[in-house]
Amino acid sequence: MNMKQFTLCATFILSFLLCLTGCRRTNEYLDLAQQIAQSEMKHHHELWTCDGAAKPKWEYTPTLMARAFVDLYSATDDTLYLNHAQRFADQFIGEDGTILTYKQSLYNMDRIQGGNFLILLNNINPQPQYRTAIETLRDQLRDQPRTTEGGFWHKQVYEHQMWLDGLFTGTTFYARYAAWKPEPEAWSDVASQFLIIDAHTRKANGLNHHGWDESRRMGWSDSITGCSPETWGRAQGWYVMALCDVLELMPADQPERGELIAILNRVMNALLTLQDPATHLWYQVPDRGGEEGNYLESTCSAMYCFAMAKGARLGVLPEQYKQEAKEVLNGLKNNKIQTDEDGSLSLTDCCAVAGLGGNPYRDGTYEYYIHERICANDPKGVAPLILACIELSKL
Repeated sequence: MNMKQFTLCATFILSFLLCLTGCRRTNEYLDLAQQIAQSEMKHHHELWTCDGAAKPKWEYTPTLMARAFVDLYSATDDTLYLNHAQRFADQFIGEDGTILTYKQSLYNMDRIQGGNFLILLNNINPQPQYRTAIETLRDQLRDQPRTTEGGFWHKQVYEHQMWLDGLFTGTTFYARYAAWKPEPEAWSDVASQFLIIDAHTRKANGLNHHGWDESRRMGWSDSITGCSPETWGRAQGWYVMALCDVLELMPADQPERGELIAILNRVMNALLTLQDPATHLWYQVPDRGGEEGNYLESTCSAMYCFAMAKGARLGVLPEQYKQEAKEVLNGLKNNKIQTDEDGSLSLTDCCAVAGLGGNPYRDGTYEYYIHERICANDPKGVAPLILACIELSKL
């Protein structure tokens, strides 16, 4: 090769690499994900404060945000996001693998969600203390109280209860661990968690009740079905996000896989019929849209956007959901994402929190859900929004 040929070849290669870099840089969905993540870092300099905590606590909200930052690093190669999640991990995971503020004796499914991001982080930067912490969280599931059919209780203090939320906070970690270890014998148990709760909470319109009490002792539970009164948008969002995450990890030949795909399609098809036609978003109580006090809620809409994009990418939802996901994101951009005075972005109209039972008592009625506090930048909306943008960038 003479000098002229070498120069032409080098110029071509450099141009090709610059093109790839430029394409990556100008991907509108990754750009938005990074704007949201950098705004989140402005709003909360320490990741553990993202949900308003006054002191460090190992909880599902900051660990979900950490997962979003690790995934964003994987999509962009920008160590800004990895370092933010790494700092959080090192604040909570001791050199001996102990997890700050975590108590296995509570048997709280919310507390093991963080195992997801620890596995992802360990895959990037393996550390013995991360592996020890991951095994600690796996140990909880070995002794987690169960219903008579084998469904995990949501928490020790919520006896005999399964909530849709727990399928995301606990069962997705179970699945990720089963794929990571690997632990092939766990997959049937993972699948059964979805099949059990779906059998008991499925509604005629294709959605699911928020929770189910096998004992029928709770005031919110129906005396015959054991179900809570309503569908709650975010709980349904946790459910479809969990289905997509688990289906991505589950072996293709797992016998129950087809049943989980069918559940996902049923719920997503039902949600499409309840979507606000003007904004492409969903209500706090999705199947009572337009009723007094109900409102278009951002966290559930971001979650459904994620599920649509990821489900379509995986081929477990029809191709049409790619376009649907883009329209939902546009609806969020046009109606729920605002630019603050400092130039950062904020996600508005987030339900701050909702649950069942507890003290003060939460009865799961329509009136209860529509009167829970509304806030901006709730991590249960911000993290799914980042994850949705990452998924859309892959389509």
